[in-house]
Amino acid sequence: MLGHMTTDTPARLLQLLSLLQTPREWPGGELAGRLGVSRRTVRRDIDRLRELGYPVQATKGADGGYRLIAGKAMPPLVLDDEEAVAIAVGLRAGAGHAVEGVDEASVRALAKLEQVLPARLRHRVSTLQAATTALTSGDGPSIAPETLTVMASTVAGRERLRFAYRAKDGSGSRRLTEPHRLVSTGRRWYLVAYDLDRADWRTFRVDRVSEPFATGARFTPRELPTGDAAEYLRRSLEGRREFAYEVRFAAPAEVVAAHVPAFVGAPEPDGEDACVLRGSGGGPLEWLAVRLAMVGHEFTVLNPPELAECVGRLGGRLSRAAGVCGGRETAQEAGT
Repeated sequence: MLGHMTTDTPARLLQLLSLLQTPREWPGGELAGRLGVSRRTVRRDIDRLRELGYPVQATKGADGGYRLIAGKAMPPLVLDDEEAVAIAVGLRAGAGHAVEGVDEASVRALAKLEQVLPARLRHRVSTLQAATTALTSGDGPSIAPETLTVMASTVAGRERLRFAYRAKDGSGSRRLTEPHRLVSTGRRWYLVAYDLDRADWRTFRVDRVSEPFATGARFTPRELPTGDAAEYLRRSLEGRREFAYEVRFAAPAEVVAAHVPAFVGAPEPDGEDACVLRGSGGGPLEWLAVRLAMVGHEFTVLNPPELAECVGRLGGRLSRAAGVCGGRETAQEAGT
């Protein structure tokens, strides 16, 4: 059963072209569902786009797919060579430096434009960008435009995104996510996404992302806790400070590992009956302090000092709650 039939052919062609300009392959059945028409109508619309000069490639199969590929020339009545190069250079410069006002829509536009640029024009864009220096108002780090365009394409196409991520302390990890939105603060770009390995929402600084890879696996978008990506990022930045921690437990590594989530860290043996837990992340220090205390074995916070102070305050509160006078227990004793 088809949804609402789109009878306005020009409007439908524009909607179809917008979908095809996302750098991915679209199965015919999925395009038909998005447009609310039959697969035969999709095939006719594809033929119309080809007649207009758009290089649409089709693949064979039970549910043949379509994608827009780079052609030998720009499609007619859209942009000439000089206009295309000028727009791409401007969007690349803005996106790469997170200039205020260059939002996710601009990055999506860049992804679509570069998808159909002929090789000779892509070379001109890269050459011009390399020969210019952008003067920005902020001190945010530069980002490879290709990283942003891959991310934008997975947001638009609802594809799972895999990438390498470098934490503030330099430690690295691999992430598999369901990307929700890209958000610019004017100084930095952030990706708001659902982290599948951690089963929770996360925000990632895009300048710390490398090797972004669109897996091609589709997903049904989840609902954000706040309902708005910008608001979620704001709350996340206000309530989270990234830090690295190092904690020594007076218990074997396998015992501690059984009481802490994998994303907190993997304890490493430190002698016969002790281990050291190292990790990094963000969130209230109080949460981590409580989590460490719940392990049920004595521990000592080696780094950072702020975490040691937090554990000490927690120990004092627990001691007073239990009727121990003055909260004289140390951070180590609070973990017993």
